[in-house]
Amino acid sequence: MTARTPRVIAAAAVLLILIVLGLILLPPYAKYWQLQSYVTSLAEDSATAKRPEQAVRAQILGRAAKLGLPVSDADVHVAISDGTVKIDVLYIVQVNIAGYGVDLHFRPAAGT
Repeated sequence: MTARTPRVIAAAAVLLILIVLGLILLPPYAKYWQLQSYVTSLAEDSATAKRPEQAVRAQILGRAAKLGLPVSDADVHVAISDGTVKIDVLYIVQVNIAGYGVDLHFRPAAGT
């Protein structure tokens, strides 16, 4: 055993921990990015400005449910006025890392 061996083992352990954390955190962020993309496309679509706010909210809730996200009706705010659409969504995903619960707060938003 050389003097470098403990450092190599420690570096490998740290790298392994970072990989595991990445694998745990990647799915919630990937779903956030998908919902953010959907919200942005809705806000930029000119047809959305002609629809009732409740219909747009229902679309967002449907997409969130399809993605398995914990989004409720109260978490989605849609404002349509003068042909502009503003959408804000706030939801929290709890992730357990080594028995410790971590709340990740996500806020997909689009519009001006």
